[in-house]
Amino acid sequence: MAGGLVKYRHLSRGSAHRQALLRNLVTSLIRHESIQTTYAKAKEAQRLAEKLITLAKRNNEETRRKAQAILYTPERYIPRLFQHLAVRYAERPGGYTRVLRTMPKNPYDQGDSAILQLVDGPKDLRFAMTAAAVARDRKLGRESRPLTLLNQAKVTRYRQDGVESFNKMVQRMAAIELDAPREESAADAVKDEAPWDNILPKKKSAKHDPKADSREATKRAAAAKKYKDLNARYKATRGVATPQIMDAAEIKGSEVEPSVLR
Repeated sequence: MAGGLVKYRHLSRGSAHRQALLRNLVTSLIRHESIQTTYAKAKEAQRLAEKLITLAKRNNEETRRKAQAILYTPERYIPRLFQHLAVRYAERPGGYTRVLRTMPKNPYDQGDSAILQLVDGPKDLRFAMTAAAVARDRKLGRESRPLTLLNQAKVTRYRQDGVESFNKMVQRMAAIELDAPREESAADAVKDEAPWDNILPKKKSAKHDPKADSREATKRAAAAKKYKDLNARYKATRGVATPQIMDAAEIKGSEVEPSVLR
């Protein structure tokens, strides 16, 4: 029945293609411990990755055969799975992976993107972000918020030498000085001045044509002037410009009213 509930996401692929895609994602996850893909693919690969690590924790002949059937190039990653990851998650009852939503990876289709990563590893983002929050609170001389303390308990509960590793990460984050103002480079200034350079398509020509370069420069200058006019008109009515909304409206070629730019 069309539109009915399904047990899993089909990902617009046939059965064989879907299984090959998920196997490839899980193999990359075991290799790199963190991958970025679409949100739907990350959620489906997460199910297979959790099952694979559960098989590794059992560590017998049957589970090794099943793991070999899932992984590509199992001769490279079976030792890492059964010797390293199985030991890391020996005390953890479940939840070996984490899916974090991110900004769209592709600026054109704006598809939902996500990061799929193994927890308690060297690329654990929640571990690093919580350490950065604690380092900031200690520098400002204030107590951490309840949510920060809850995340600290989560990231150190099942990690080997969790408290000691967390304190080392807090010291590293304090040395980085994340709250220091970033110096604006010349490239950032050019990008802020003419953001349309990243939107207008750049034509690739085999031969150098000065007339074409002149037309392209004129087109970009006109687009930049129109962008500044839109910003000035919006700031006069609302106060703060939102280039993302104005970019989309300008691409459509429609006139933008100040009441629309929210």
